This record gives sequence, structure tokens and C-alpha cells, in this order.
Amino acid sequence: MASAQHPSNAQQQLKPHRQMERLNRGVVAIQTGDEVFVSWRLLATEPQTSGFYVYRKDGDADEKQLTSQPCIAGTNFVDASGGVTEQTAYIVRPADDGFGDKLSGSATVWRNGYWEFPIQLADGYRAGDTSIADLDGDGEYEIVLHQVNNPRDNSHAGITGSPILDAYEFDGTHLWRIDLGRNIRDGEHYTQFMVYDLDGDGIAEIACKTADGTIDGQGHVIGDATKDYRDHNQRSRSYGRVLQGPEFLTIFSGQTGAALKTVDYVPGREPLDGWGGIGGNGGNDSYGNRCDRFLACVAYLDGRRPSLVMCRGVYGRIVIAAWDWRDGELTQRWVFDSGISYPPYTNASKFSGMGGHSLSVADVDADGRDEIVYQAMVVDDDGKGLYSTGLRHGDAMHISDMYPDRPGLEVFSVQENEDETVRFQTPGAAMRDAATGEILWSHSPGRDIPGGLAADIDPRHAGFEAWGGPGGLRNASGESIGRAPRNTSYAIWWDGDLLRELISPRGRVTKWDWESEQEMPIFVAEGRAAPRGPNLMGDIIGDWREEIVMASPDGQSLRIFSTTIPTEHRLYTLMQDPQYRLSLVWQNVVYNKSPHTSYFIGHGMATPPAPNIKIVGE
Repeated sequence: MASAQHPSNAQQQLKPHRQMERLNRGVVAIQTGDEVFVSWRLLATEPQTSGFYVYRKDGDADEKQLTSQPCIAGTNFVDASGGVTEQTAYIVRPADDGFGDKLSGSATVWRNGYWEFPIQLADGYRAGDTSIADLDGDGEYEIVLHQVNNPRDNSHAGITGSPILDAYEFDGTHLWRIDLGRNIRDGEHYTQFMVYDLDGDGIAEIACKTADGTIDGQGHVIGDATKDYRDHNQRSRSYGRVLQGPEFLTIFSGQTGAALKTVDYVPGREPLDGWGGIGGNGGNDSYGNRCDRFLACVAYLDGRRPSLVMCRGVYGRIVIAAWDWRDGELTQRWVFDSGISYPPYTNASKFSGMGGHSLSVADVDADGRDEIVYQAMVVDDDGKGLYSTGLRHGDAMHISDMYPDRPGLEVFSVQENEDETVRFQTPGAAMRDAATGEILWSHSPGRDIPGGLAADIDPRHAGFEAWGGPGGLRNASGESIGRAPRNTSYAIWWDGDLLRELISPRGRVTKWDWESEQEMPIFVAEGRAAPRGPNLMGDIIGDWREEIVMASPDGQSLRIFSTTIPTEHRLYTLMQDPQYRLSLVWQNVVYNKSPHTSYFIGHGMATPPAPNIKIVGE
């Protein structure tokens, strides 16, 4: 089964520099009672021992230096001097004058404990997933919001609203709107939108599947606006589905929302009954369920510049198409196709049926180039199958350096076993070596386990703990070590230690008490979640801890929540770890999952390695 090997030291030294976005200091200031908590980014490209001075400015008054000595521990500070007004701002400057003001940053105070800005919802719509990137090249993130109206799972018939993508500045300025149109069905498995700087000009693009009638951010129509390919027969199993007409892939400008290039989507949907296999329940269909399961991501396939990766299929046939957006042209890099097979699937490829409802991007073989981790299998940077585990389809998968005492990355996944596929007795949960696919431990053969999570939540055991299905919490050897949290949704770095906390789909942050074996609530992000959890979660501002983006309780605005807990732990911003950054790009894909770094973060961790990156424009 395994074809990859762990790299030699010589191979690792040949890694190319990855082109990455320019980030500013990302200062955030949050009022908590009479105090203000201030935090900021430590950039991976500056000395990790850098000191910082914190200043306060009240309206027209002169700046007041709050730190007599530079901050050299954590990149955060608490101002207890009180008297905060709407005109109060905080400035953070590096202690090394050689950096100049270009690496300084400032922020006004979040006086409600969170940042909030209004959104412009279309009639009948609500806030769905969001993504972030620098849409105008100023070093600050903007946000792209997917508005949803009556979204549907592929297994359910019915008419959906047209998916809408809106772009906002963090002050609420609305930049543009893209209406994907009636010929794009809305739902988690359909509407994957990638937001990233694909060509290295410092301005992000938006890439997604489009069709006749899509309207770009400048009001221009793609294809034929008069076409309606939806099945309107309410007695049909394909009612509401779009199983006819052309399918496109479009690159949009992040700055204006204008369509820059449109090509045919690869692959097409035909044959409709050619997407079944031994994944899931081992079935097939011809009414548009399995043929319209989409995933997407961005990966550094050459190790230097990002490529767009668009995918179709999870339960049987799997097709992954890689594209390069360079100098205004969209060119195909490669296509991976596991091939068509029919019941009883005896001739199916070993890669067939191995997909899941999420994916990840990581350099599993440490050669400096990314692989596509497609649940139970991995596709190499050259578009060839690296390995297939045979574990088949599942709903959750996580990848990181979970066990720092062994080389390379690990993958934890849970698998479905139902109907025709129970006979395979596939482990319900398994931990594997990410480079080779070797199963390190597994349990529950033939069991259908819907959810699972891996994170360092107990300092008494080395590395990550993993849980999902019978057996409770498990250590690095797969041994049961006690009860597990009920939450298998998301993990988040929130408090002041290096262990990870948990966050429920509704925004409740808990700390695992390993002695009493229960989750202890430490924060609640009050708001309305997207269909399966926060609209976004990740290290988008401030120090290395993670933020939560959710709609307000009335759904009319977006709120950003950030921790106010001081910490002396210092890490460079997680957004400059390439694996973590790309995790936020694919987070909106199908079943949203927590982002993970390429290195171990947890109790007793070593100093993280500096990422091999080159900032755009520097």
C-alpha cells in the first residue's frame, strides 16, 4: 500500500521559498471592564526575540508610552489605566528602530468585547460560511461572505436560492456582490469558493464553479442569462437539481468582483451514474446525488506558487483538477481521475470511494511541495496517487504533527460503515502516518463513526489525544485513557496555555478538565452560527490565538470574537505557517473542520521552525 518514504535531511534542505501574502501587525484592543487587552502579530519573517513597545493615544492628546521596557514574552499587554473612550487607540511598535513604522500597527478599542459590522442580506437569505484574504493589497484582511437561501444536501430534492458571495472591509464597507445564479444549486456539497492570491500580485482572487446566468461583481453575466436548467418536476427524484447545461470555472477579481477568466469545469458530470462505488453505503444513483459532490482547495504544488485545485466525487469516482492562474491565463496543471466503475465495483481503482466531506493540504513527504489529503488517500504534487489506505469514506479528518517524538505528520480520520460496506470491516477510526499511509492504530471495525477530533487537551500524555466512537480519549498508542469530550466538532486555541480548547457549533468554548473528565465553559460567542458551526474560525488578527466569526443573534451583522486572556507564550502568527493558512482557505468546504499547523503546538512543545516563505513584494 505505502509508496512514500520519509525524506532525508538533504531533501529537506532543497525546499523552495513559498510566496505568501503580506500581513500588517494585526493589532487588536478589547475592553474588559476597566482594562483593555491588546495583542498583535509576531511575524515569521522578523526575529522571534523582537521586543515591542505599546502606546496609547486618546483623541488629539499626545501618545503615551505604556511599556517602559519592551514586551519580550507574549505578544499581548493589559492596560489597566482606565478612562477608555471612543477616541482611544493603541499603537504597537517594534523596539528595533531598524524596522521603521512599516511594522508598526494601531487599533481602536472593541468596547463591546467583540467587533461588529452590518451585512447586506438579500431577501430570504442568511449568513453562511466566510473566508478571508487581502482583496486590495493593503496588508489587511477583507472578508468574503456566502449568503445562503434554502440550501440543500445532495440527497434531498428541492429548489434552492442562488448562492451569493459578498465582499466586505472589516469596517462594514461593502465592496461587491457575485450572484452565482439559478443554475448553481446551493448547499454545503455544491458551493465551494476559494479566496487566495493565486498569481502573487498581492491581491487575492475568488475561484468557484459558475454557470449560465452567473452575475459578476460588476453586473456582467457569464453565459446565457435566459437559461434555466433546474428540474422543475416536483415528482422527479432530481427535482431542483441542475443536471443539464454547461458547467464553468471562473476566476474573479478580489478587488472588484469582476470575472477575469471563465473555462469549462473539469470534470463534467457525465455519466450521471458513473460516480458510485464502495464509499459511503456502497451504492450508486443517476438522479444527481453522487455526481455533484464537490470539494476544493489551494496548494503549492511546485513548492513556490499556489495552484487552484477543484474536485468532484467522494463515494466512488474521484476527479481532482489542478489549475494555475498566471498573467491573466488559467492553465491546467494536471488531472487525477480514479475512474468509472459500476456494481459490484470489482474493477474499481484502489483510490475509488476514498473521499470524505472535507479535505486538507499538507506537505506530507516533506519535499517542499504540497499533497492533497483526500480523506483516506493522498494525491502527490504531480497529480499521481501517492497512496490509498483502503479506509474508505468518512466525515472527519485531521492532519498535523500530532506526535512530535516520531518523524513527520499524522492523520486521524473516522469512517462510515453502513449497508453494503459493513462487510469490509473498515476501522471506524484510525491514526496513520501521513507520508506512507501506515496505520499506527485503529479501532471499531465495521462501526459507523460520524465524528472525531484530535488535539492536545491533556498534558499528562505526550502529543495529541484523539477521540471519536467507542473507547473514549486515546493516547499516542491508541490506548483508552479515560472519558472523552462530547464535542467532536472543533478545536481552538483560546486561553493562555498551549493546550487546545474546544468550540461547539454554536460558539461555546470549553476547557477539558482532565482530572474530572468534563468540559468546563470558559467563553460563549453570542450569535447565530452558519449551518454547521462558526462562519469562520482561525488566527485572523492579534496574537497566535484564534478568532471566532459568527453572525449576530438577529443575523444582520457579523461579529468577530477574540480572546482577552493574557499569555506569555510567544508564537509567530499561525497564518504564516503555510499548512495552517491553506486550512482557512478550504475551511468553507462541505463539513467545516478546524485548521491545524504543520508543527506540533501543545504541552512541552519545542520552538516552531521558521517557515520557508517569501512575502509578496519584498
